[in-house]
Amino acid sequence: MRRLSFLVLLCLVSLPAYAAAPARNFVVFFQEWSAALDASAQHVIARAAAWSKAHPDAALTVSGAADRTGSGKANRLLSELRAQVVTDRLAADGVPASGVRQLGLGSVGYALKSQMSRRVVISFAQP
Repeated sequence: MRRLSFLVLLCLVSLPAYAAAPARNFVVFFQEWSAALDASAQHVIARAAAWSKAHPDAALTVSGAADRTGSGKANRLLSELRAQVVTDRLAADGVPASGVRQLGLGSVGYALKSQMSRRVVISFAQP
């Protein structure tokens, strides 16, 4: 047991400093049939904007999604609207909108709760 503890400690000490990279994905959730940003969503977007400013070379994608309630066309439009609302808020927080790639995914499946599908993912690619 003592040998195992020593090996674990040795592995942890020898990890390179970049192994614990900061988060590059931020998720904003929405209420059913809504694209309104609540206080929690605004906080997440502000954190993403700060990350973007600290890493200006990272490619930024904003992907909107909807749950399966309603028609495919309505969900596509709603997912695009959600992505636009988040992009607009990022721009208000100082992130150039010209550098944002927007995607409207339409309806997506969910595992446990439909709210997991009512989201926008703000993702940053490695520079």
